[in-house]
Amino acid sequence: MAVKFNDRYFDELLNSAGVKAMTRRATEKTLEYAKSHAPVDTGAYRDGLRIEEVQHAHRTTCMVVGTDPKTLLVESQTGNLRKALKAGKT
Repeated sequence: MAVKFNDRYFDELLNSAGVKAMTRRATEKTLEYAKSHAPVDTGAYRDGLRIEEVQHAHRTTCMVVGTDPKTLLVESQTGNLRKALKAGKT
């Protein structure tokens, strides 16, 4: 059995204002958690956390990214962004 999806329908649905707003709200919740639980030495890690939108073939996604050079080190030691992502799903 073969299934043929209506790509145009899903493109419209996944790029609709409602889906984009829902995605943005979840990402903002994740960012808020990440910043509020970030370890603070100089504040550069916390202040370097932000949201980026990424355009894919059929939809736009949002990601919380860290711009501070120490982001990977902090994440490896604390798991802050991993925890924030889990908290953002609830």
